[in-house]
Parts: sequence; structure tokens; C-alpha cells
Amino acid sequence: MGLGLRSVWPDIVLTDFNETFAPVARLDTIITLIALAAQKGWKLWQLDVKSTFLNGVLEEEVYVDQPDGFVVEEAEDKVYRLRKALYGLKQALRAWYSEIDTYLIHCGFHRSSSEATLYVRNKEGIGALIVSIYVDDIVYIGRSTRMREEFKTEMMCKYEMSDLGSIFIHQKKYAKTLLEKFELKDCKPVCTPLVATDKLQREDGSKAADESLHRKIVGSLLYLTATKPDIMFSASLLARFMHNPSKKHYGVAKRVLMYIQGTIDYGIEYVAGKSALLIGYCDSDWSGSEDDRKSTSGYAFSFGSGTFAWASVKQQSVALSTAKAEYVSAAEATSQAIWLRFVLEDFGEE
Repeated sequence: MGLGLRSVWPDIVLTDFNETFAPVARLDTIITLIALAAQKGWKLWQLDVKSTFLNGVLEEEVYVDQPDGFVVEEAEDKVYRLRKALYGLKQALRAWYSEIDTYLIHCGFHRSSSEATLYVRNKEGIGALIVSIYVDDIVYIGRSTRMREEFKTEMMCKYEMSDLGSIFIHQKKYAKTLLEKFELKDCKPVCTPLVATDKLQREDGSKAADESLHRKIVGSLLYLTATKPDIMFSASLLARFMHNPSKKHYGVAKRVLMYIQGTIDYGIEYVAGKSALLIGYCDSDWSGSEDDRKSTSGYAFSFGSGTFAWASVKQQSVALSTAKAEYVSAAEATSQAIWLRFVLEDFGEE
């Protein structure tokens, strides 16, 4: 732990809350890795770091009281100085990121300029090893079995790890849990998440619904969008009515769950052998919001096979024509496409 007793300084309180932020991998990056692995026919592996935050070395001077039951006799007036982070410490996450970042660069990895948690190591004649970090989870892919095994051995020698093996994205069990939680496991499924002619607005004349229950449903639906782009628009639309939802809003949320009942086996397939071509689609409605007449943009990208990046976002300004709404949507999709190109270039895909 790297603890050292120090005398207490009377009447002095030092609080250091600077530099507590640490980057976390974007979901788009993780799914891009999966799509690339499928397209190349590579295996995807995951390592889990045990006691993650205890590995971070602190740059600041941080002191803690002696814990109850472990007070040193005749030194009760002293405190511990932390050399390494502890769980609950505000600097812990950043200290861990700094530790793993330094180690990976020391091992010959290059950090992506587009994604701070993405690292690539190239070896001539062998290929590339691509690593993505999400707090204490490390996902990696590569063509060379030798490079993958070397990396796993290096990491397990440096940190205490669990080898979780190959990764498979799956939310079917979670979807079933939702249907049971909201008492819809035996409901009749519907073929679409929304009725095309229905328009939602804040004041629709219906009675108020249970705000807490509505928020739980919408929050669960937003989590499901990680693997179900088909409910992205409906989930983001319902999220606009988290405060003071009406019975109609609640009914629409339940309809989306009924749609999930009928599509619970649906998923995204990533097929090997397809051409490595980045393809994007974008669209928008015009004045779709009944409350402020703003439009909604949407985009979806594929790479060889299944969709791996998608979004549905309300536009910031009111579009005075359908053309402007489409231009705004295209601009947002273009920005995402540029970022994806940068990430793919880091993967070695030109």
C-alpha cells in the first residue's frame, strides 16, 4: 500500500481536488473493435485487472486517519501518507489511468490521438496488436497469436489479472429481466416501437404518470441501445419527458418494451470476409418536436457488415426548411465519420 506515518499538523486542512478526471473508452470504439475483429476473423479477448485502483501511484501528498482497529500504539496522533491510491479516493481513477498509460507506452504501444484509451503496437512482419481500456477492463485484438499471448503474459506479470477469454456482446438476458421487472414478460409483442402517427409533447392532456417508474423504464431502454440500434430513436425521444411524464408517455414506454418482447432474439451480426468499407447513412425529420419545433438527426455506420456506430440526437437549432434539417444531420454524421476514420487509421485500416 505504501503507507507512512506522519505527525498531524494542527489547524491545517489541505484538500486537493485537481486532476481527478480520467478518460474512458467510448462505446463506439469498443464496437468498432468488435466489427474489425469480425471482419478480419480475429479473436477478441478481455482481461480484468484485480484491485485496479490500488495500483495507481499518487503524485500529490494525500493523508488519511489511521483506520479503527489498526491504530498504532503511542502514535495515535499520527496519520498515514498514501503512496498509492485507495478505493473512494478522488484521485484513484486518474492515478490508475496514468499508471497503465505509462506502462503501455513503455512496452512499445502508441496511444491514439483520437481516443485516449486506445493503444496500438506494431511489429514488422507480424502485424498490429490493438488494446482498448475501460477502467479495469482491457480488451485486445490482433492477428498474431504470439503477440496476444505475449501481451497477456506481460500484463499478468505486471498486475494481478483475470483472463475472461473471448467477448460476446449479449443483452438478451437483461431484456428478459426488464420485462419481468415491469411485469410484461407475458405481454403481446408489437412489430414497431412507436406508432408512426403518434406525436409526443409535454402537455398532452392526459394525467400524470409515476415519474420514478417512467425514469426507470427509459433508463433501462437507453442501456439497451448499446446493442439495439432499432430502439435508439424511441429511447432518446422518451428521454425528453423524464420530468413530469404523462400517462401517454408511460404508455409509449411500455409499447417499446412490448416491441422488445417480439425482438428479444434480434442482434447485430458481424461477418468475416466482407470488404473493409466504412459506410454511413444519415437522415432527419423536420420539426419533429411538438414543443419547440426542432428536428431530430440520426446516423448509422457499418464496416464490412453489421452496424457499429449509431445515434439519434435532437438538433440544437430550429431548421426553417427540410434542406437545413438534412444539412445539420449530414454535418453531424460527417463529424462522426471523420472521427471513425481516425480511429480506423490507428487500427491500421487506411
